[in-house]
Amino acid sequence: MDISFLIITKHRPKDIALTLSKLKSMIDTALHEVLVFVDGCEETAMLTKNYPWVKWTISKKSISASPARNILYKKAKGAIFIGLDDDAHPLSHNFLNTVATTFKTHKRLGIIAFQEVRGVFNTDEEALKQSQNRHSYFTNDFIGCGFAIKKSVYDATNGFPVWMDIYGEEAAVALQVLDVNYKILYEPSILVNHRIDKEKRKQAGRNYYRFKRLLKNTIAFYIVYYPNPFFKISKTLLHNFKKYAFKDWVYFKSYVSVLVYSFFRLPHLLKHRKPVKKETLALKQQLQTLHYSP
Repeated sequence: MDISFLIITKHRPKDIALTLSKLKSMIDTALHEVLVFVDGCEETAMLTKNYPWVKWTISKKSISASPARNILYKKAKGAIFIGLDDDAHPLSHNFLNTVATTFKTHKRLGIIAFQEVRGVFNTDEEALKQSQNRHSYFTNDFIGCGFAIKKSVYDATNGFPVWMDIYGEEAAVALQVLDVNYKILYEPSILVNHRIDKEKRKQAGRNYYRFKRLLKNTIAFYIVYYPNPFFKISKTLLHNFKKYAFKDWVYFKSYVSVLVYSFFRLPHLLKHRKPVKKETLALKQQLQTLHYSP
């Protein structure tokens, strides 16, 4: 296989169906493969019979995004892995060729971060009009809704962490890739449409959900990867207390629960502890941060 498309899906059968229909129209299944992990959703699992060309992995119990990715990526056979969210699809013309050419052009390139175009549009042409005219640059991160990583590079790391659930797992892989001396390139000419409605997410309380998990995973990230994590953890806790917990009761309760949870979870995290090189952390600080869509 040349390229493996890898997608985790949960409770979004219509979204994954649309994404698969988009992929079907652009790939040769004799050369490329599509792997989907259904994370504890019976409604989505019922779709499998409609897509026999997809390699399905079905978990009856939800294990969350990062552990699911850890399982799925071990099954992929392509020389290049392309990660997509279940509500995201490629937009660029000559998408596959551009990904392959970009890897060939840049020495020691491990990951390509795509430009994300957020929103729900009637056509892909309408979505393309919302893209930003940006320049490529080497960065220290990528977003899970659209990226590519060489299989050989991914295999040189521990992959997506099983000690995270969702939010922050990309940063973990990015840091590992930098630590094995590969680069991450933000390439805005390669685009994906992330079909999200930002207002609906806010109304559904997704910011509270994200806050709790991102804070918990950030603490774990520092414990596992940083030689001296306590300063970074203290700084993170102070920032989140001032910006969120001090001003909002729901945030405050989440903040306290994360502190308690992290304390009792410390022995488990120490089993996974594998600090990266100090030079890697210095490089991470020097690199330009990733552009995120508004």
